[in-house]
Amino acid sequence: MPEISGETAPGFEAVRTAFAANLASGLEIGAAVSVYLHGRKVVDLWGGLADPGTGRPWRRDTLQIVYSTTKAITAACALLLAQRGELDLDAPVARYWPEFAAGGKEHVPVRWLLTHQAGLPTLDRTITPAEAIAWEPMVKALAAQRPYWEPGTEHGYHGLTYGWLVGEVVRRVSGRGIGTFLRQEIAEPHGLDLWIGLPGSEHHRVSRIVTDAAAFDPSSIDLEAVPEAMREVMAHYADPASLTVRALNLVQPPLDHNDPAEWAAEMPSTNGVCTARALARFYAALIGEVDGRRILTRDALTAATAEQAAGVDRVLRVPVRIGTGFGLPAPDTYWYSPTAFGFGGLGGSIGFADPDSGLAFGYVMNRLVEGVPDTRAASLYEAARAAVPA
Repeated sequence: MPEISGETAPGFEAVRTAFAANLASGLEIGAAVSVYLHGRKVVDLWGGLADPGTGRPWRRDTLQIVYSTTKAITAACALLLAQRGELDLDAPVARYWPEFAAGGKEHVPVRWLLTHQAGLPTLDRTITPAEAIAWEPMVKALAAQRPYWEPGTEHGYHGLTYGWLVGEVVRRVSGRGIGTFLRQEIAEPHGLDLWIGLPGSEHHRVSRIVTDAAAFDPSSIDLEAVPEAMREVMAHYADPASLTVRALNLVQPPLDHNDPAEWAAEMPSTNGVCTARALARFYAALIGEVDGRRILTRDALTAATAEQAAGVDRVLRVPVRIGTGFGLPAPDTYWYSPTAFGFGGLGGSIGFADPDSGLAFGYVMNRLVEGVPDTRAASLYEAARAAVPA
């Protein structure tokens, strides 16, 4: 059995067993999982390798890029401003960001940025990694862009653009970049090892991402081999001209999240960096008090997790449910509860909470899995859920 570090509260030992099984099976290279119950940490485990190339082990303070799991963290920054009365979610974006009114977007409310209804999942041209890192080129391009559908009439995953859209509103309202706002208003006050824009002093702690390149290559899809029920969906992923491919491949050449220059940038859709402990604690502080503090009030959280859009996503081509900045689970997802909310990231990372059970869950890993059923986080959550007293 692989060596596992960390702790579990009495009754949660099955999470350690499931975590060790994932490592022993080869499903993991390095990973961490943390669970809070009613504001108290009950699971905090880590193991494996942070860098398989050098043999560097995963340690208690190892940081991991969490891709789109970042989006809920970005949302919390905007929601905190709204809670304070500094940002009106139903006011036009142009009130705070006047340049955004171009291209027929003068009436688009801030809320539709958070609910993926703004019609801006991509741009009319690809952008370079240097432009993505620089921030200003992206927000100028998005301000000028005409929507791909009439805003508010449909929803489609703003996989990359979401971060610059919401982040620029946060910057205009608060006068601070979103990384600074996150650090000063959420991460430091709540004791979270959580970053958007990682300082150079912390780079030595970042785990190296390992990707199965073939699994992320849509050109490798054999549509004839795809079950008929999924063929129409996968055709969008295989078509270079589709909105799906254009949205998910906006940056060319693709971003490399093993690049320290990208760790240091603020790309609030995809380059959040954290520990599993910070991710679980973040969600615990959303649904209740942790050490006497919470991020959002109960009423603000209830409003943010109310369903805003549902149905087939214009970009992802599958059914989704969306709150104001948070993903809502469908009945067939392993973390389903009528009150659950969260967000997952490319390759497997995920953070979520369920106010009904009091559980807050964070899972991070460095081996990205795509295109096949990924049971790693599910097995951990199921073990944790079973430990909660009825």
